[in-house]
Amino acid sequence: MKTNESKNPIDVYIKIVLLSLLLVWSFYIVRPFVTLIVWSIIVAVALYPFYQKLMNLTKGKKKGLVTTVFILILVTLIILPTISLTGSIIDSGRELYQSFNEGTLEVPPPADKVKEWPLIGKKIHGTWSNASQDLENFIVKYKGEISNSLGWLFSSFAGLMGSVALGLFALIIAGVFMSSADIGYQSGVNFVNRLSPGKGEEFMSMCVGTIRSVVKGILLVAIIQAALAYLGFVVIGLPAASLFAFMVLIFAIIQIPALLAMIPAIAIVFSYADTTPAIIFTVYVVFVAIADNFLKPMLLGKGLTTPMLVILIGALGGMMLQGILGLFIGPVVLALGYQIYSTWIAEGVTGAKIEK
Repeated sequence: MKTNESKNPIDVYIKIVLLSLLLVWSFYIVRPFVTLIVWSIIVAVALYPFYQKLMNLTKGKKKGLVTTVFILILVTLIILPTISLTGSIIDSGRELYQSFNEGTLEVPPPADKVKEWPLIGKKIHGTWSNASQDLENFIVKYKGEISNSLGWLFSSFAGLMGSVALGLFALIIAGVFMSSADIGYQSGVNFVNRLSPGKGEEFMSMCVGTIRSVVKGILLVAIIQAALAYLGFVVIGLPAASLFAFMVLIFAIIQIPALLAMIPAIAIVFSYADTTPAIIFTVYVVFVAIADNFLKPMLLGKGLTTPMLVILIGALGGMMLQGILGLFIGPVVLALGYQIYSTWIAEGVTGAKIEK
């Protein structure tokens, strides 16, 4: 039987060049939207179980209306806390700025018991006393350190707000993805099967499980820590409680010990609160800070065949490489690499046994 496919090397070469050109051209066309699309896929995968439960309650009727209501509820849940946090931070910043301009900004003097803190007590007491006695000269003396700290804080806040804005758009697109999740999932399975026959279902399940594991093990834990810390800050009457809670959230997301964000809060509380409430507050926030040590093993990697260490390294490495987005992409890529490596090793061992 004759076939129309040409065996001429020049024809094959031309086809490869044209196909490569088409792929590269297509990539540059969608390049501005790649981040948004990836975010939308991550959001859709993470939220689909809740969406599916809502669809089951309505027995699949009025799918478009249910999807719209679901997305509107999620957008509201994101916008309201964001507005509250932003407003609180802006108000706190405005009050500090006005107090500084009017010359009424004061730093309360440290208690004598600060000197008794191990290792760093005397140094902190001395620095704190200088700020309390002559704030203007203190700011001049430590201008570089203060500027760097404020710059990092504002850049982190701007980055978080950018991620929130991106997340709002991603939610809308995720709604479209969730409404046709079965088709998208099967398309992914078919694509992987073309690359590795028979592995499509396994790899897609692993990708979905990894994304949901990272959401629960890192983002959810960070939100829990920030919420518990904010509760403690409010109860003890800490000034700028929202700002400190925001710092806890950022530190927890980027996997820096949350206790580092709480140390200044503890020092401030000891400067104005009685000893007993201050000690209780310290014990509470230290517990909140180390809560991730037992929450992450419970949530990160739960139900996955991929070791938790691989997921954690993928999350940290991905975040260092690609920021917040890499927090989700990194574990998926590393888990895929680990799965391919494990399959390759297992097939080699099986083949060796057969030959023997």
